[in-house]
Amino acid sequence: MTSLEQATNLFTSQPTEARQHTAHVLEALLTSVSNLLEEGRHRGEARTRLLSLAAKLAAEVGWHRFDSGRHPEAARYWIGGLHSANALGDSDLGAGILSDLAYQASWRNRPELAADILRRALIRTRHPAAQALLQLRLARALAVHGDRHATLRALNAAEHLLEAPCADPVPGWCKWLSTADLAVDTGQALLDLGDTRRAHTLIREVQSLLPTARDKTHGVFLAYQAKSHLELGQPDLAAAAATESFELAQRIGAPRCVKLVRDLTPAFAAFPSAQRVPEFLARTAG
Repeated sequence: MTSLEQATNLFTSQPTEARQHTAHVLEALLTSVSNLLEEGRHRGEARTRLLSLAAKLAAEVGWHRFDSGRHPEAARYWIGGLHSANALGDSDLGAGILSDLAYQASWRNRPELAADILRRALIRTRHPAAQALLQLRLARALAVHGDRHATLRALNAAEHLLEAPCADPVPGWCKWLSTADLAVDTGQALLDLGDTRRAHTLIREVQSLLPTARDKTHGVFLAYQAKSHLELGQPDLAAAAATESFELAQRIGAPRCVKLVRDLTPAFAAFPSAQRVPEFLARTAG
């Protein structure tokens, strides 16, 4: 049991660039844990530890599937992790996995579903940092849906919750949340609401504050930034941001981010004479 826990902690804490090589190990660990649970020989503390491992591993494997664009598989892993969290009676962990499902719904242009999931998740956790992340993701979903008043209310709640003191430890699934994340996500929500210039200023000021462990997040936001530059008729700025996002995504092995950039190429085709566009299109071809 201890060796399974040590291996899980090792392979779920790898740097972003290394995670592209660990999916098969995490799947093997999850299979081992699932087999032990199915045998039914473990009771009490041992079963609790196995359920905790099953939830953690299912959540991580779900993210690997999600990053590879295998969305139905990602959802199945996350739902399996949610069942394990429910069996544990760990509502905080369950809220975190619901947050992952909501993120996927937003990514797949289903903001109403994402908002519904996040509202359910919010009643499952009391920790202010966890609620801050859920409110931030709710704001993103509401912004895509065009609900300005509710978006700003959720952003304000996220800001205050992130600053709120709490004696309890921060749940593991939201330990990474920082003021930089808050600012960048706020900028993206403002982009979706049409406050483009204010959003660009905010995103530009804080993106450099994201640590290298958050390179995937950085790559996603660069792609979003490129899209908004295109909408403003600024193809050279868009090409610069998109190229940086593409190169970063290729280096860390993030197919989801690569696709996000390549999906912008039809919009770039409207600016064939822009200085940086031909080079960008050539770099991302294939």
